[in-house]
Amino acid sequence: MNSRAVGIIGLGHYLPDRVLTNKELEQMVDTNDEWIVDRTGIKERRIAAADQATSDLAAAAAQKALADAGITADQLDLIIVATATPDMFFPSTACLVQEKLKATKAAAFDLAAGCSGFAYGLVTASQFIKAGLYRYVLVVGAETLSKILDWQDRNTCVLFGDGAGAAVLGEVPAGCGILGMNLGADGAGGDLLKMPAGGSRQPASGETVDNRLHFIHMNGNEVFKFAIKVMGEAAVAALQQAGIEPEAVDCLIPHQANIRIIQSAAKRLKMPMEKVFVNVDKYGNTSAASIPIALDEAVNSGRIKNGDLVVLVGFGAGLTWAACVLKWCKGDNTVA
Repeated sequence: MNSRAVGIIGLGHYLPDRVLTNKELEQMVDTNDEWIVDRTGIKERRIAAADQATSDLAAAAAQKALADAGITADQLDLIIVATATPDMFFPSTACLVQEKLKATKAAAFDLAAGCSGFAYGLVTASQFIKAGLYRYVLVVGAETLSKILDWQDRNTCVLFGDGAGAAVLGEVPAGCGILGMNLGADGAGGDLLKMPAGGSRQPASGETVDNRLHFIHMNGNEVFKFAIKVMGEAAVAALQQAGIEPEAVDCLIPHQANIRIIQSAAKRLKMPMEKVFVNVDKYGNTSAASIPIALDEAVNSGRIKNGDLVVLVGFGAGLTWAACVLKWCKGDNTVA
């Protein structure tokens, strides 16, 4: 196996200005702040403006990640955008981001793995660099889930928010960067979390619009049970591949879907909540953007320091799961 070490050399995130609180949701659907906080831990979420699409959020986060990495867009070799809410079916959102950044040298494609998408993207990107094919790869998790929410469905509209997080990957010193990974999928659970219409199975029609099939549909109880099981298992599998014991982990960055799921993952890893980064209260579930936003905030707040062992873990539509183990060596850590 190629010994080239690959890690994150730049981070950035972007959140829309509009804040939607639980109190405001009380005026829209039959729900209340106490119930939402108790069941999910969410207090507010961000909502994209009417003229903001996923590529706009993605490009804003990417600009910050490039600046943090100290490289320019024309140095990028590849752009991967993980999203469940592309601007349109085609061209890919990654191509739209490439144009916004003027990253003329970069190949570009979208990756669809639901809320696991950013971690899937990290693993995918790292292989191009490990193989020596590319030097710098941009991975973005970006969503405008508010655009596909049924604001009459109190079971889903309270959960999700909009945002984007981005990472630039490059070669790093030996022993740093991505040390272990675990990806998986269970397509048998595909019906549990989906947007039923708009694709080739149920093309858009007056009937699909009338039946509200262009919104998120979720079997919340079953997705919850899946998440409780798989989050801990995926993290443990990635740690085993890295040869690291859970107690050695300095910070867990879980997908920010629900505080109860996050607490369950920490318990499975026998990890105190003090080691777990949580921002679901501020942003809700931003799907593929969730982990990179949390990672950037954790680094900027000093929760993650150079030399720390970090675990990223998520689950999502597909059904999918993904975990990465990183040794954080951000700083003058690029390899010439």
